[in-house]
Amino acid sequence: MVLLFGTAGTPASSKENDSISGIKRIRELGLGCMELEFVRGVKMGERTARAVRETAERLGIKLSVHAPYYINLNGVGETLIKSKERILNSARIGHICGAKSVVIHAGFIQGGSRQEVYGKIKNQLIEIREILKSEGVSITLRIETMGRNSQFGSLDEAIAITEVEGVMPCIDFSHLHAVTGKNNSREEFASILEFVEDKLGREGLDNMHIHVSGIELSDKGEKRHLVFEESDFKYKELAWAFCDFDIGGMVISESPNLEVDALKLKEEYDNMVRS
Repeated sequence: MVLLFGTAGTPASSKENDSISGIKRIRELGLGCMELEFVRGVKMGERTARAVRETAERLGIKLSVHAPYYINLNGVGETLIKSKERILNSARIGHICGAKSVVIHAGFIQGGSRQEVYGKIKNQLIEIREILKSEGVSITLRIETMGRNSQFGSLDEAIAITEVEGVMPCIDFSHLHAVTGKNNSREEFASILEFVEDKLGREGLDNMHIHVSGIELSDKGEKRHLVFEESDFKYKELAWAFCDFDIGGMVISESPNLEVDALKLKEEYDNMVRS
């Protein structure tokens, strides 16, 4: 399977900031994918989504979608209702765009044990999947590994929740580093990929969705994203781990310089594959 590299949103060097311009710039840069960022809300209409799909298919660029940040499937009342609608709308528009995955920050650990929160979020995801299936919306829900213990999305949780049909993980290696200050070597990256393979099989490695960036750590975990060269994140060793396990899927740069770090990681990986 092919491993594609791309950016979280339109590259900074794009002439315009819209998604279609971003896809064209991704192609010019020699990258292979882009994540459509709906993080502040789903503001794209169906007409634009169809044009995005046409452009991406014509240029051979694969797409994913990131749902709004303001989601808490462990919430109650209006918070929960709006959270589910944001996921559904992201999936619906993403599907029209031709995206195969929608990345989700699932919620927060509050009002119960992690096990109780897991059960609640699982039930909400089952309901969301049933709605999407009834509408003919075919898109994978990706639960992201998060950078703070107060958030749902440990590696164990992101893998275990795949017991829900149509749910897969989004492995954010930088977040996993931020939580403990560990997970920042070729061996530790390999351990994460071994865990994915053990739980999801070879299919899990062939169909990965990955986020990566430089990261600034605090005593609570993730503080902010940095460019690779301003952080301690060992992206070259991560590239080695990708090569070691011959993974496939999409690697999305969330560094502030987006395409610069996407291209750095791609170059490292390509050099290792050729060596």
